[in-house]
Amino acid sequence: MIGRLRGEIVYKHPPQLMLDVGGVGYELEAPMSTFYDLPPVGESVVLVTHLAVREDAQVLYGFLCEGDRALFRNLLKVNGVGARMALAILSGMDARRFTLCIQQEDVTALTRLPGIGKKTAQRLIMEMRDRLDSTPRDLQAGTPSSKSFGNGGNSALAEAVDALTALGYKPADANRMARAADDGTMTSEEIIRSALKAVSPL
Repeated sequence: MIGRLRGEIVYKHPPQLMLDVGGVGYELEAPMSTFYDLPPVGESVVLVTHLAVREDAQVLYGFLCEGDRALFRNLLKVNGVGARMALAILSGMDARRFTLCIQQEDVTALTRLPGIGKKTAQRLIMEMRDRLDSTPRDLQAGTPSSKSFGNGGNSALAEAVDALTALGYKPADANRMARAADDGTMTSEEIIRSALKAVSPL
């Protein structure tokens, strides 16, 4: 089991990134809560990881803090919630906001996330109540980084649309969300963050 990696960031294309660890490139997927605080390409970072083994693939997921990984793993235990949905949840709202939604039984906020209907939201609330008690308390909301993985302009918008689509939003919805959030000067990271906040405001 791969539980932790320290390496140099080779590229960042949310939700994917690659780390160079001693000359070996590790491909990972990560929620936007992790991407917001990643250092620039070429710099070193330490990620705690979760390895998901399926019949058709082995996927490595990376997180900056243990709290996010613990929440991700607890989400995977919920009936009907897979890794993609867990990634979308951690991208659409920070762990504290998610905990608040569960405690307040806020079905409406949860159904704003991609792939989550009313029944799934109700299941999350019912099954996550007890599991949240075992999740580490050092769950921090991601904060925007002064560095970005976009180059500005149309390329930033395109990267934002691709990232939102990869997180589970329909292409048309991803395009609409990104364009509504973009003011023409934002990085892809800023567009994604703004678009996700509009869907699930804190």
